Amino acid sequence: MKSKPENEQYVFGLDIGTRSVVGTVGYRINADKFAVCTQYVKEHETRAMLDGQIHDIGRVANTIKEVKEACEKNLGIELNRVCIAAAGRVLRTLDTHIDMIFEDERETKSEDIANLMSLGIEKAYREFNEKEHSDIKFYCVGYSVIKYYLNGNPISNLLGHKARQISADIIATFLPDDVVDGLYRSVELAGLEVANLTLEPIAAISVAIPEKYRMLNIALVDVGAGTSDISITRDGSIVAYGMIPMAGDALTDVIAQHCLVDFDMAEKIKRDSDTEEKIDYVDIMGIPQIISKDEVLEILKDTIDEEASKVAAEIKRLNGDKPVSAVFVVGGGGIITGYTERLSKELGLVKERVALRGREVMGRIEFEDPNADKSSLMVTPIGICLNYYEHNNNLIYVSFNGKRMKMYDNGHVSVVDVAMQAEFPHDGLFPKRGKALTYSVNGKSKIAKGELGEAAEITVNGKPADLTEPVKMNDKIVIKESTAGVRARIRVENLNEFKEGLSLKVNGKTVELTRPVFCNGKPVNPDYEIKEDDRIEIHDACTEEQLKDILGDYSYESDEEPDSYDDLPEDDGEYAVRQSSEESSETEDESKDDNKKTHVSNKPGLTMTIFVNDEPVVLSGKPDYVFVDVFDFIDFDLSKPQGKAVITLHNGKPAQYVDPLKEGDKLTISWKD
Repeated sequence: MKSKPENEQYVFGLDIGTRSVVGTVGYRINADKFAVCTQYVKEHETRAMLDGQIHDIGRVANTIKEVKEACEKNLGIELNRVCIAAAGRVLRTLDTHIDMIFEDERETKSEDIANLMSLGIEKAYREFNEKEHSDIKFYCVGYSVIKYYLNGNPISNLLGHKARQISADIIATFLPDDVVDGLYRSVELAGLEVANLTLEPIAAISVAIPEKYRMLNIALVDVGAGTSDISITRDGSIVAYGMIPMAGDALTDVIAQHCLVDFDMAEKIKRDSDTEEKIDYVDIMGIPQIISKDEVLEILKDTIDEEASKVAAEIKRLNGDKPVSAVFVVGGGGIITGYTERLSKELGLVKERVALRGREVMGRIEFEDPNADKSSLMVTPIGICLNYYEHNNNLIYVSFNGKRMKMYDNGHVSVVDVAMQAEFPHDGLFPKRGKALTYSVNGKSKIAKGELGEAAEITVNGKPADLTEPVKMNDKIVIKESTAGVRARIRVENLNEFKEGLSLKVNGKTVELTRPVFCNGKPVNPDYEIKEDDRIEIHDACTEEQLKDILGDYSYESDEEPDSYDDLPEDDGEYAVRQSSEESSETEDESKDDNKKTHVSNKPGLTMTIFVNDEPVVLSGKPDYVFVDVFDFIDFDLSKPQGKAVITLHNGKPAQYVDPLKEGDKLTISWKD
């Protein structure tokens, strides 16, 4: 036996199957090579397992113990820890897609990806529970990212890229709690500690389909005794897992019925038919019998056809309703003559594309025993050992907010995984925004965002941590739920529309005015705090009071005091006024009425007729007129809004308040709903 490198340890793997327990011990030579030191196979003396499920923990534990002791004797060492695998029969998978949208485009960080994954697993849990409707407790034993997306486009790695949206396609795997507990209990009764737990389909694929081949669309079928486990690879990833509850034992049962023998004798007849032309046996009546290989295959034909048909259908379903490019078959149940040929026919593939894989896929495996079994039966047992180096999975116990929890440790368990397993609310992990405020300004909807609250307070073993902190056995994790921020608050004076202001020119000087503001039809002050669903109107005109305050003793170029000062134009529109003075122009007439002075221009007044909303209106008393002057001659109060805005048209076109008017012009003035 070759000497083991000092820096490497022995790895003990157990394939606890329906018909037998296979033990394999080896060590890693380098990153690419694995040496198998010893193998030992022990069949169950009774049907203590059915379809990959342990039914008699004690009997299975005894078989495991015999395999352990045999391997120890062969190597002269003591084995304390073991790697095991759960059968595909109990595996549940679920594909889901998850999107995460940022408020603004920014660089993607590791915590963003962790958040995306937690959202994906949370969604998978929810969808899984809705689909299963089972009282059995399942928990997620791992997940694989099939594909990432950056702003909707596929990408291999999100980290560091600027994004508005990141997404992922995820395949999540689930196992029932009692199945794993049964495996662990059997191993513990045999005096062993579990070092690593994987899934049988994953173990098989690690040997049969190396990563360099996973760009191809290949199916792996591990035909055991009770189940046929199926894995699909494509684009560099394992994209699907499946199983049908039919395998080698279904064939054995047919032989037992036909030959009238017990299960063990039927199993012997099935195996001998692979190598012998004639098989001798004694039936349950004690009568010696002889059956030919051809007769065995004939009685098995319908069952082989049924099994191959079901496997092919499951492969197509997992692969998007189409066949794969090739199929690798491993496991003892697939050895039976005719199985691969029938499977190739069902998939529409040439028979060379569906083949048993054993020695052919063990190029990186060195066997110290020249007589070692290198058949397809040994692919999964060796894969269980290799998986120890690739994933190092196990069950660990941790404390989460004072509650003891069992976690499937895939070597990458972090605080967020524990939180998801504990069904801690996702929105309790990340800062929550205060309530938003919805309102409108001049008919346009607005939303003011609330402030962000504080992130969740996380400690691991009493020390501050974050969601990506790795977790190990017996860690104590405490999460104090995140808080919501302050609700959105905004005053009228903070609105951009209000800040723009109005400008008025008086005798060449620009005067800034405050825009009149109405909330739900009522006037409000600039310091008014906007409430939910408020309708804010900010007008492009000043009020009579504003105008009076600014003008003081200014007067119009008119022969009489105006009735109102409403609705002066914006955008620096000039309103012709002159300051009162005893030193007025020589061309002006001076008059007094109750000690009040009014200065009237000597320009002659002009009278014209226009049409407002199809009604004639006579303008008089000024030398010329602009659009805004019409409000002095019609009953239209801008200070009391009757709608969201004022519609003004001048001869059918949008009007400006300083547009000059001429005889016969047609004006339209109305409130917009």
